[in-house]
Amino acid sequence: AFARGPLLFFWVSFGAAKGLGCLCIPGGAMNSVARLHAIIENRVDILCCTPTYAMHLGSVAKAENIDLRQSAVRAIVVGGEPGASIPATRARIEELWPGARLYDHHGMTEIGPVSYECPQRRGVLHIIEPEFIAEVIDSDSGQPVAAGQSGELILTNLGRLGSPLLRYKTGDIVRPAAETPCACGSYELALEGGILGRADDMVQIRGVNVYPGAIEQIVRAFPQVVEYQVEVSQQDALNEMAIRIEPGADAGSSLADEIQKALKLNLSLRIPVETVAPG
Repeated sequence: AFARGPLLFFWVSFGAAKGLGCLCIPGGAMNSVARLHAIIENRVDILCCTPTYAMHLGSVAKAENIDLRQSAVRAIVVGGEPGASIPATRARIEELWPGARLYDHHGMTEIGPVSYECPQRRGVLHIIEPEFIAEVIDSDSGQPVAAGQSGELILTNLGRLGSPLLRYKTGDIVRPAAETPCACGSYELALEGGILGRADDMVQIRGVNVYPGAIEQIVRAFPQVVEYQVEVSQQDALNEMAIRIEPGADAGSSLADEIQKALKLNLSLRIPVETVAPG
């Protein structure tokens, strides 16, 4: 479900699936309602898109009274954003798409497809090691981190003639698992929890380090939220954060207060939450 532009995730997915002999149905030039009807009418069983678009399609289906239990979709492969590594976002997408399992797929235009989700352990990504030399380092010291510790993923690609990269700093924060065979039998490097965050996305709010993924985990735990927006501004040389939420039809009047309390409990920060009109 992509426009047929230069986005690498679409072309890699389309080309790989075609190479496997799958029937590939591109959804470019369709609106969301038309895409949903195409998915149901063609008995599509695997959907590839971004996490936010999977959620958007689910919300549109609800608004249009399209029952996604009628769809044959059994797997949703998402990339382009870290949403599938966030448990609350994963749960929300799987709730909107009954019977489908979410799979994370992570990569970069600069270096190519990097990892695939373990078929047996939810939220664990395996590096495609035949294609990469992977390291996880402490960004400050440059030294390797121990198994179970978080660090920045560094990659050297082995087969990309058009874009060779040596020790490329991806900016992805990951946690390498111990070097034992995974439950699925793979010896490839496993990343516990998938992509934990981005080194360049962290903002400091009143002395507290806040990653977008931490906000998403809290907000997406409230299924009444259709969409949200985070605004970071600077006041007197200090960063301040505010959140706007779009409520669903079933949301109560106390939703903003409940989210504000959850943010305070989890982040020890008072972050104002404002409700905007649906749509």
